[in-house]
Amino acid sequence: MENEIAIIKTNLGEMTVAFWPDVAPKTVENFKTLAKKGFYDGTCFHRIVKGFMIQGGDPLTKDAAAENRWGTGDPGYKIKAEFNAKPHIRGVLSMARAQHPDSAGSQFFICLGDARFLDKQYTAFGELINGDDILGKIGEVAVVAGNSGERSKPTTRVHVESIKIVPAQS
Repeated sequence: MENEIAIIKTNLGEMTVAFWPDVAPKTVENFKTLAKKGFYDGTCFHRIVKGFMIQGGDPLTKDAAAENRWGTGDPGYKIKAEFNAKPHIRGVLSMARAQHPDSAGSQFFICLGDARFLDKQYTAFGELINGDDILGKIGEVAVVAGNSGERSKPTTRVHVESIKIVPAQS
């Protein structure tokens, strides 16, 4: 399998992610398949927790009218968890999920800082290799309390214009 990377283009700039197919092959394949179909285009980072992570990948975020359901969307299926020893530190790409370990679908998050308490409980499947400044910019977007009471609802929409899967430059 050729080595591919993802270029996540947002309205605040681009971030580039390298994948870890050695520890999470099915998760990497799922993300790449969804990205290649344009699944993520037009979604937004609906959850931003200062110093912790930014979360996106929910297809419901394409529709402002569905805002009270943001965070519950998926591609219509779930994937099996591939927990591994990769640490959840700044720049790590991981799958978001509900309480059940095998409940991830399309939602992902990128760590803004050390989140080692997530290690071996969430599927880490890649890391930022470019665009840490953009990650920081998204992480600094002002937030207010959302429906759950958590202060993580961005006051400004940060949307994904596209996620392109391209060959890694060797």
